[in-house]
Amino acid sequence: MKKPSLQQRLHAKKRNQALIIGVTWYTEQTWATVKASATDPECFEDSFKKWEAMAVAARREFQRSGVRAIECQIVPEEFFAWCAQNAQENNATSRAEFVSVSLTAAMSARPAA
Repeated sequence: MKKPSLQQRLHAKKRNQALIIGVTWYTEQTWATVKASATDPECFEDSFKKWEAMAVAARREFQRSGVRAIECQIVPEEFFAWCAQNAQENNATSRAEFVSVSLTAAMSARPAA
């Protein structure tokens, strides 16, 4: 398999820099609150400290690959209201969708540069 040329690698890096993702983020309290009512608590790490270490490493890896990773705090009351409004359960899929919707709304509300 042929290795990509420098120009191809630079083009790919530039393309990746345009990518923005939301990374689900919690405080210790919000992590505990969301986990307590999750339909998939097994998807959470065993402790907040373990989750925090995993999240920081994941964010760093995204950034290292050229993807802009933005922390998106989950506020339990807002998330639970969103779940009720959209007939969603508190599970990994709905948490990811909530973060995506929240990030999109926040980015849309920002004034153009």
